[in-house]
Amino acid sequence: MTAISETADVTTRPDYPEAGADTASPRLIKQVRERADRTFRLVSSTGGVIVLAIMCLVGIFLTVNAVQAIAAVGPVEFLTTQEWSPETNHFGIAAVLTGTVLIALVALVVALPLSLGTSLFITEVARGGFQRTLVSIVDLMAAVPSVVYGLWGLAFLQNNVIGFAKWLSTWFGWIPIFAVDGADPANPLPNNALYGSSTFIAGLVVALMIVPIMTSMMRESFSRAPIGEREGAYALGATRWGMIRSVVLPFGKGGVIGGTMLGLGRALGETIAIYLIISPIFAINFHILQKGSNSVAALIALRYGESNGFTMSALMAAGLALFILTMIVNFTASTIIGRSRSGAESEA
Repeated sequence: MTAISETADVTTRPDYPEAGADTASPRLIKQVRERADRTFRLVSSTGGVIVLAIMCLVGIFLTVNAVQAIAAVGPVEFLTTQEWSPETNHFGIAAVLTGTVLIALVALVVALPLSLGTSLFITEVARGGFQRTLVSIVDLMAAVPSVVYGLWGLAFLQNNVIGFAKWLSTWFGWIPIFAVDGADPANPLPNNALYGSSTFIAGLVVALMIVPIMTSMMRESFSRAPIGEREGAYALGATRWGMIRSVVLPFGKGGVIGGTMLGLGRALGETIAIYLIISPIFAINFHILQKGSNSVAALIALRYGESNGFTMSALMAAGLALFILTMIVNFTASTIIGRSRSGAESEA
């Protein structure tokens, strides 16, 4: 027998005894853990601890710097006040937080069907080189800088979407979110300024930014659907759509929900693209087609350069609220995705 290196980590585990042997105690088998295994475990554990420590330090930093502003107005007033005027000790995030959520919801409404259709097409229809090309294109979309999306939305998308926004307002203006104050449905050429820099346009740009991450999560979930169940559905006479509806979609439900939540987390924290597009206002505006919106991240980007002392503390308080919101959304998404993967492994 070869000698075990002194640097190896030796652990033991019980083994089942042979038939007819003494069963009073299980036989132990030595399991050798080499230095490379211990090094990998140390490095991976250290990386996880560092990431967790950084997140905790960010939260502590925001909390410490936000205490002054929150204590000055109180948590309730800070969450319910629409105006942002730290100089007069009257400020809150009700308007910007509402705008953040509205932009994220518009982005989800647009991105969800796009991501769902793209992921199903890649996993169930496309084959070979075409499939790999589509996967590469979707992955490359995630690498495009946010400022590029923002400039594209400002210079190209906004001018080409205003006509559609007018159409929505004209025919569906009886729905409050599609109403535009000051627009005259009888006027065939309403003022374009009423429809620019809106929540709707910002949401469209953010939708394109979150499609890659949502598509990747859904694609991975759909690809894990058991081949046996797929073939069984075909054997029973199901069409491709019938197989997708009865096998792939139910199996990938957790991935769809988790991917949507991750997309929501990304949309809530988007900064520069929204900052470039919207016309900032400090009032709750539920009319998504109408000019004027805001978000917490855009507020911080807009006011950071001119802030100091108490006004900086107010921005830190807004950042803390956004940090907590995105952490809750991302943690929920990670939990859902983890459960869907564990369920897939158990069913396989």
